[in-house]
Amino acid sequence: MKNLLSGFIGKKNFWPRLFIALLAVLSMGVTLSFLIQVNLGTDPCTLMNRAVAAKLHMSLGNWQALMNIILLVIVLIFGATNFGFGSLFNMFLIGYTIDFCTWLWNRILPMEMFQLWSVRIGVLIPAIILFVLSAALYMDVDMGTAPYDAIPYLISVRLPNVPFRTIRIAFDLIVTLIGWILGETPGVVTVLMVLMLGPVISWMGEWLAKHFELFREL
Repeated sequence: MKNLLSGFIGKKNFWPRLFIALLAVLSMGVTLSFLIQVNLGTDPCTLMNRAVAAKLHMSLGNWQALMNIILLVIVLIFGATNFGFGSLFNMFLIGYTIDFCTWLWNRILPMEMFQLWSVRIGVLIPAIILFVLSAALYMDVDMGTAPYDAIPYLISVRLPNVPFRTIRIAFDLIVTLIGWILGETPGVVTVLMVLMLGPVISWMGEWLAKHFELFREL
């Protein structure tokens, strides 16, 4: 039980970790809202969720919350052991942050600006960088894993001879394919996320652990 609730209790530097996890998740939601406006693709999970939400005539936030609850039950049944506030932040805040920011941008920003390639590239590059770094921070602060991210770990435990990076890329590709079949178009951002996210999270985790006490093993 202690391992299962490791993101709720027993963490050294609990409050700084909690603040970083919350900030990272909110940053992911904001940057994804900009990537949606740029319309060159999103991460695989958001791509699939947007497609399903459109089919079900639900808001992205509502569908993502529902999907995460279902996935949480599944991963707990199959042995996930790292659940905490970071998991809850990811499950419920990203989708609703995207919904709110999208509503806000549609009200205060002229939509024709995102038709200009200079604007799209100018927004795209910092948004990708900030999203990847935020995702890495969220994972490396170790305040709990989102159900979506827990699935590749559970698969890797059952396939010890297959590198985790291979499993994660294959998983993201399958999710991207589902989104594409349901009507969303993968873009260059989706490809970059599939290839970059895993390695960047691993690299950043090692760098943070080396330079900051907060990110070292407890």
